This record gives sequence, structure tokens and C-alpha cells, in this order.
Amino acid sequence: MLAVLNVLGSMLMLFSVTYLLPMIASVVFGDGLLLEFTYGAALCFGVGAVVRAMTRGHRRELRSRDGFLLVTLAWAFMATVATVPLMLGLPGLSFTDAFYEAMSGISTTGSTVLTGLDTMAPSINMWRATLHWFGGMGIIVLAIAILPLLGVGGMQLYKAEMPGAAKNEKLTPRITHTAKALWLVYTLVTLACAVALKLAGLSWFDAIFHAFSTVSLGGFSNYDASIGRFDSVPVEAVLAIFMLVSALNFSRHFMAWQQKSLRTYLRDVEAIAMVRLLVVAVLGVTVYVWAHDVYPSFGDALRHVAFNLVSLATTCGYVTQDYAAWPMFAPMVVLMLSCCTCNTGSTGGGIKMFRTLVLIKQASRALWLLVHPQAVTPVKIRHQVVTNHIVFAVLAFVVLYFGATVTLTLLLLASGMDFVSGFSAIIGMINNAGPGLGVVGPASNFQGLTDFQTWVCSFAMLLGRLEIFSVLVLLTPTFWRK
Repeated sequence: MLAVLNVLGSMLMLFSVTYLLPMIASVVFGDGLLLEFTYGAALCFGVGAVVRAMTRGHRRELRSRDGFLLVTLAWAFMATVATVPLMLGLPGLSFTDAFYEAMSGISTTGSTVLTGLDTMAPSINMWRATLHWFGGMGIIVLAIAILPLLGVGGMQLYKAEMPGAAKNEKLTPRITHTAKALWLVYTLVTLACAVALKLAGLSWFDAIFHAFSTVSLGGFSNYDASIGRFDSVPVEAVLAIFMLVSALNFSRHFMAWQQKSLRTYLRDVEAIAMVRLLVVAVLGVTVYVWAHDVYPSFGDALRHVAFNLVSLATTCGYVTQDYAAWPMFAPMVVLMLSCCTCNTGSTGGGIKMFRTLVLIKQASRALWLLVHPQAVTPVKIRHQVVTNHIVFAVLAFVVLYFGATVTLTLLLLASGMDFVSGFSAIIGMINNAGPGLGVVGPASNFQGLTDFQTWVCSFAMLLGRLEIFSVLVLLTPTFWRK
């Protein structure tokens, strides 16, 4: 435990660097909040330094289970210290709401309890976007490139942080180089997105803000109306393209760049399945919405359905329309797509496409064995056998995923929330997608929740961001046995 706290202290010291961006924004725009962010950075660095100094005699190589504890503590503590500038810069904001906003940012969920974003201090908005950007790829992965200098191995953290098949996929021989490669690609994609948004007509501040929010698949906007504020087809097109790029495995982007070829995407079964699913869903929901006379023309229906569906399916959470007002079938399809669309190794949330494909293959195998009980039919993904160990792990994950969803939904229902709002809120939180339906739909936000409901949703965001296992394993007696 003390060894974990020692590394946690180092990570908090590193996290204090993230305050520089809102501090720069405060100076540039003169919003008068420089001291608030300076206090926040100093507190973050100071707490980290004290924790590290008090545990310096307990430094050692971390074990696998140490990685799970460190990842969970790191996300919880970083969200906690991130509340300081929010509470100082927004008088009257409670710690509960500040923690929710910070957790929503760093978990890339993108739901908010704040209003008046259009006139809010630029540094506060930049802080929200910064939390998204660092949370997107994971502050843990960034730390992997630094921690070996402190004598701490990184592979345990990488496995605890990165989801699915990406856990065991090294792009370079050393894990530190892998982390640097991922962050290099992540940074280049962000820069490309910012430039494209600027060319599409946004100001530099709006372009940078939404690039951070898009590539992280977070969904924060600095306008209450989200992307609907711009009412621009070029902006929506740029955002949709980069949401799709960010929903792919970032290791594929690195390989494509390294090999100077796009063939790596054609060999990625997850990417192909994601594109096919989205094309079918967009066309199907567009026809359905158009047939119900929601929009005057098929072109309008296609534009609005395509953007909002892709946004929610990739767990980004931008909105341009109140899709909750569409016939119920359409928003439910949009919401359910957030469960399975994103690829492993992306910045998105949900069950992920790889697990979905394994589930489909396993279900097909089970049906086949009912008819041919003596047959030997291994689960295969793109002609590669998926071991039973992986199949069972996927099944366990899905059981925990739906178990957590049901349990947290029941907690919200017990607190007085209606079913549609409660269920969709938890789906939005655990998938890190953002808006739900009902009182937490795209036309509103999460400001009206009680403190209890807010904490339930905050826990659901943490659970979803760390892919359930990393958090729930800490609740088992076995984990704490020596």
C-alpha cells in the first residue's frame, strides 16, 4: 500500500503540470483567475510531494494488483484536486458538483452540472477541456514514460489502464516507448483536429477547446447549446470525422503512420465492424426519423441523425439536436450504440467492439453445439482463435457491466428518479458517453440531480472509465489478502 502511495504522490506532482494550460488562458484573456489555478497547482504538487516524501522508504517494483489500486486511487485523487480551481473560480459551486464536473472531465464522460458556459471564464472552460484531453489517453499512460526514471516499472500500470486487446500489444520493444508513441499520435491527431476546425470557421480558442474534447471523445463544449451553437455543416463534418478516428484503436494509427499505409485498418476487424454498424445505423435511423416527419427533407434528417448518432455511438456526447424528442425508437438506438461501438485502445468507453464480436461468436458457437454437441468449434476473430480464457474474461466483464448498470439504475430509481432518466443516466455514465434521456437528456444537463444521485453517477463514470474490473477487484476480500 505504501509503495502505491509513493507512486501516487509522483503522479499528483506530474498532474500539477496540467494546470499550465488554464493559467495561460487566464493570462491571455485576462479573466482574473490566475491565482485560483496557481493555488490549485500548488496544492496538487504539494500534496503529491508530501505523500511521496512520507513513503520514500517504501519504493519497490509494483505488482500487478498494485497497478489496479494505483489506477483507481489516481483517478479519484486527480478528480478531487481538480475541484479546487472550479470551486475557487465558481463561487457557490458545491464540492459534490465540482467533483462531478472534474470526474466527468477526466473520465471523458462530458456531462455537466454547469450552465452559462457561453459567458464563463475562458480559463475555467480551458480547464474542463484540459481534463478531457489528459483523461482521454490516460494520465497513467503519460506517467509510464516518466515513472521509470523514478525506478518504478510501467507494464503493470499499462495493463491496468489500457482496455481489451491493447493490453498485450506493444508497438515498440519497451513500454515507455509505447506510451510515448501513443501520446505522439494522440497529440498529432489533436493538432490536426484543431487546425481543421479553425479552417471550418471556428476561433482558435473554440477550435483548440473542441479538438481537446473531440479527440478525447469527451463531449464538453464551452457553449450551453453544445455544437448546435455553430449550426455549421463543415464544423459538424470535421468533428464527425475526428470522432470516428478517435474511436479507432490508437495503435492502428501509429502502425499506419509507421508503415505509411492504410492497410492496417483493413486488417482491423474492430474497425471494419464499427464502420459497418454505423453506416447501417445512420441510414436506418435516418429513414425512420424522416418517415415520421421529424425533419422536412431526407437531407436534413441525414445531417442531424448522422452527427448525433456518431457522437453518441463513439461516446463523445456532442449534440446539435434534442434527439430525445425523436420517436422513442431512435434515441434508444442512439443510446444503445454507445455500449458497443468504440474499439479497444481508443479513447471511447462502453463494452467495446472486440468484446461484442467475441460475445456474438460465442453465442453462435453455443447454438451450433446444441445441434452438434461433439463438434470442436473454437471462437475465431479474423481467422485467429480466441482462447477460452479470453472468452470467459469477456463473459465475466459483460456480467459485471450489466450487473453494475442494473444496481446503479436501481439506486437512482430508489432516490426518486423516473426509469427512463435513471436508466439512460447510468448508461451514459458507465459508457462515458454523457447525456441520457428524460430529465438528463440533451436539452438539459445533470444540474438538477440530488447530491446522492450525483455521487452515484460519479461512481458510474469512474467504474466505466477504468473498465469495471480495476475498481470492483478492490472490493473483493481476495485482493487484500497477503
